[in-house]
Amino acid sequence: MATIVRAIDVGFGNTKYVKASSGGKVDCAHFPSIAFDSVHDSTGEPLGGNRKTVCVPVGGLWYEVGPEVVLAADGFIGRNYHDDYMKTPEYRAFMAGALHLMKVEHVDLLVLGLPVAQFSARRAELEKAMTGTFEVGKRKKVEVRRVLVVAQPQGALYATFGSTGASDKKQGRNLLIDAGSRTFDWLVTRNNRVIGKMSHSVNRGVNDMLTKIAAAIAAEVKQDFRNLEAVDEALRTKKPLRAYQQSFDLSKFDSMIQKIADQAVTEIQQRIGSSDDLEHIVLVGGGAHLFQGAVKRKFPGIKISGVADPLYANVRGFQLIGEQYVRENQNLFGDQGKAGNVAMVEA
Repeated sequence: MATIVRAIDVGFGNTKYVKASSGGKVDCAHFPSIAFDSVHDSTGEPLGGNRKTVCVPVGGLWYEVGPEVVLAADGFIGRNYHDDYMKTPEYRAFMAGALHLMKVEHVDLLVLGLPVAQFSARRAELEKAMTGTFEVGKRKKVEVRRVLVVAQPQGALYATFGSTGASDKKQGRNLLIDAGSRTFDWLVTRNNRVIGKMSHSVNRGVNDMLTKIAAAIAAEVKQDFRNLEAVDEALRTKKPLRAYQQSFDLSKFDSMIQKIADQAVTEIQQRIGSSDDLEHIVLVGGGAHLFQGAVKRKFPGIKISGVADPLYANVRGFQLIGEQYVRENQNLFGDQGKAGNVAMVEA
């Protein structure tokens, strides 16, 4: 029987997961990192019809999660933008929801990520917490037999440089940036090896931009406005934001957005020192489009590359790391093929 490897990237904004992987092609999907709690399984409520969600039990409550979770809205969206995110029931609900949507009965190796700043201190804790059998809704359970946790941007590192076709980009010093909802992570590598002391993360992400824009709109209309999801969608689509029967052109907040982006990228400059030997910069993450201008300003003349589907860069890399790990540890998983020639990086 083939070893089942899967990956989940539980972000503050979205939960990304791998549905299938074959021959190096990784099929990914995602849903908003939003959960609505209830005292019972709310997915069977007749009003509004069926929706693409699942209700999972965690800690005595039920949490509805999934692609159409906005249809389960109860007027309040709880957000966990703090360092103990991995210990919240919502985090566990996102994990269970992703496992449910994968449509597997068990996972031999599950690969997860942590922000660079938390990786060393919390890796073992997360691996232990996410190993075991989980109720994933609709009377189903999924057994996770082994968990591997990597530093968040290591997924993008592997997805970008892990193939032989990218060997020219492995040489010299490279910078990989993951612009997320709360955390702004980066890894610095030399010849495809991570330089740990130059790699880090700061809490200066897309959510800071959304929060400031929402506050500005609230001040303008003199009413409460906290619909961060609507602001995020307007920025992504470059369409006016609709609120209180008005249209708001968010381009007027470009200076505010770039100020926050500059502050985050300045943290990289302070950490890595001189950039004269940087060969390449890779920018990924759901907020890559908002930080690209700041990266160009702070690192002029250095080639900046994006990747296809930057939202999925990390989780796609997680999957490839997991598959490589299985090949290199046949004693743990059985003989599933020969080990490759790219060692898993350590932060």
